[in-house]
Amino acid sequence: MTVLGLTACGNQLVPSAPTKVNVAGGSYTNVAPTQFKQMLAAKDFVFINVHIPYAGEIAKTDAFIPYNEIEQNISRFPADKNAKIFLYCQSGRMSAIAAEELVKRGYTILWNLDGGMSAWENAGLPLMMQKR
Repeated sequence: MTVLGLTACGNQLVPSAPTKVNVAGGSYTNVAPTQFKQMLAAKDFVFINVHIPYAGEIAKTDAFIPYNEIEQNISRFPADKNAKIFLYCQSGRMSAIAAEELVKRGYTILWNLDGGMSAWENAGLPLMMQKR
C-alpha cells in the first residue's frame, strides 16, 4: 500500500522512491528495500555493512566496516571518490552516520538502505547469519 509517497513495509512506512538526503558537503540517497532488491540484482557498487555488533548480513556484501571507524578504515573504501558505494546497518541509523562521514570525505555516489536490515526483513527478504 502506498500513501503520500510512503509504502507499507511490515509495520513501518518507508519512502516508495529513493530520497536524497542533503548533508554538509553534499548528499546521499536513501533507498527502500524493494528498490534496493532491484539494484542488488544488477550490482555495480561496493556493498558495505557498517553495523556493530554483527547482526546478520545481506547477500553480496563486500565488506564489514564499523560505522564509527570510517576514518581508521578509509583505505578499505574505493580510492575513486566517484565510486558507487551502498551502505547498510540494522536500522539505517549507523549507515546514515557513515554516509554523512563519507560525504565529508568527498565521496559523491552514496546510497543508504532506508530502514536497514529490519526493513529488508519486514519486506520478506532474507538475511544471512555468519559466525564472526
